[in-house]
Amino acid sequence: MCTENHNQDSPLKSSSSELDGRVMANNSEEVRRSASLLNSDYQSSKAGGEANVAKSVNQQKMAANADFRDTIATVDEQGKRRWIFPKKPKGDYYRYRTWVSYGLLLILFGLPFIKVNGEPLILLNVLERHFILFGLAFTPQDFHLFAILMITGVVFIALFTVVFGRLFCGWVCPQTIFMEMVFRKVEYWIEGDANAQRKLAKAPWTSDKIRKKALKHAIFLVISALIAHVFLAYIIGMDAVLETVSQSPLAAPGGFAAIIIFIGVFYFVFSYMREQVCIAICPYGRLQGVLLDDNSINVIYDYERGEPRGKIRKGKPKRTSCSDCENCRDGKDGCADQILNRINHAITTGAESMPLASAPLAVVKEKKVGDCIDCTLCVQVCPTGIDIRNGIQMECVNCTACIDACDEVMIKVGRDPGLIRYDSERGVAAGKRKIWTPRVLAYSAVLLLLIGLNVFLLSGRTQLDALLLRAPGQLSQTNADGSVGNLYTYQLINKSRKELPVRFEVERPAGGKIRYVGENPTARPGEVSEGALFIDLPPDVSRRSDNEVYIKVYSEDRLLDELTTSFLYPESN
Repeated sequence: MCTENHNQDSPLKSSSSELDGRVMANNSEEVRRSASLLNSDYQSSKAGGEANVAKSVNQQKMAANADFRDTIATVDEQGKRRWIFPKKPKGDYYRYRTWVSYGLLLILFGLPFIKVNGEPLILLNVLERHFILFGLAFTPQDFHLFAILMITGVVFIALFTVVFGRLFCGWVCPQTIFMEMVFRKVEYWIEGDANAQRKLAKAPWTSDKIRKKALKHAIFLVISALIAHVFLAYIIGMDAVLETVSQSPLAAPGGFAAIIIFIGVFYFVFSYMREQVCIAICPYGRLQGVLLDDNSINVIYDYERGEPRGKIRKGKPKRTSCSDCENCRDGKDGCADQILNRINHAITTGAESMPLASAPLAVVKEKKVGDCIDCTLCVQVCPTGIDIRNGIQMECVNCTACIDACDEVMIKVGRDPGLIRYDSERGVAAGKRKIWTPRVLAYSAVLLLLIGLNVFLLSGRTQLDALLLRAPGQLSQTNADGSVGNLYTYQLINKSRKELPVRFEVERPAGGKIRYVGENPTARPGEVSEGALFIDLPPDVSRRSDNEVYIKVYSEDRLLDELTTSFLYPESN
């Protein structure tokens, strides 16, 4: 009836078949006898059992971590692209993001049409090194100002990320706005939600599939063309874009080629690359790994409240005899009776007898589970395909889709929302947040210094820069009235958007005069004007001990610049 050959790897394993039959009878005397037999075997193999228990614990830990990701969600085991079909999100955060996105899109498409004094409000002409930021023009000579502004922007982004994580990515970034609020909505409208899209992708090429795909990509091309024209307007100006599209491609091949390239890039990004831009291309995503800390606010899963996860079981388990000993032996939740585990508990605790109830599960203490019911809706709605429950990840763009999905489920099952929420690692682990950390204070101090430097430099910035150099190879000359003259060349850089008449005057030494070669100088807007002039000094210049000449530059009665140059005196006799 029972063999005496027991395996040391588990005191329960060799007797499983015997116990199966006895448990089916549910006879208390048989159970006690089996427990006594297993106890003797357990004592005889106690020395080897401790090592096996440790091994079993390690195996359980490895099994528990088996579901934790070790690859990015968009690549399968063969290294091929795994296409993401996110479920359409809904909820308060999605509605707020929709309103914010439409407002930002209105600003993005409207700014190129706004002009100040006949010039664009914003122009980023990299080709001609001409930039306008909110009406303030920057020439190549202002590169240091532009560079300091960019550094200030980078420090602000770093500070913002340290405090608020990737909030910018989920709410403001053009890539996220266009992908989730424009292109993805078109896809939902034509192909349906995630399951319908997945089914359509696997379906053969029927007339219905061809019609849907052709319509979707045609709309994608139209939207890409619209975006391309607007972005090109930020580079060359809306007037130049309208002039280019109104001409024949042969009349403006460069502009036409630029528009085609822009359309192709945007179509490729939003129809194929999609989330890969955020995962593998965007440098801001790489930065967050070194900027975030335990106090940074991110979309985060409250593991203290949610773990261990457990499905919601409706009703009570059936009152059955043990019929699934493999699950019971492995400690899985699928077993209804847990009879083997209860026997093992009696053996290891030294109990001589164990109570048997008519309802076996009443004896086993119910396992405490967290609020997460493991519905995986937070994974299904994620546009980058990650599981937010695995912690803060590089791919997360803080789009809040998982927050809306989880809150909806929590409300339906009668639990508090906020299992996934905006919070910090410290807030989840310790229940409190700390924003003003030494790191934040240091970034804030640097940012304030840079802002002060920008204000100082921009407030002292003039409309015109003048450069005056003595003509090389030219000696001084003595005029008919005995005055001494030197020939100079000048450059006038007009940073304003209007033409400026310019006048040079000698401040020191007294009695100096200016003679222009040709017409009086005029600085054209946004251009570099050049010319030549003579500086004439009185006859007694030979007795001066220095050779510095101080010049002031005026436009009408307004002082624009002050210059210092050297003067070549005639040789003494």
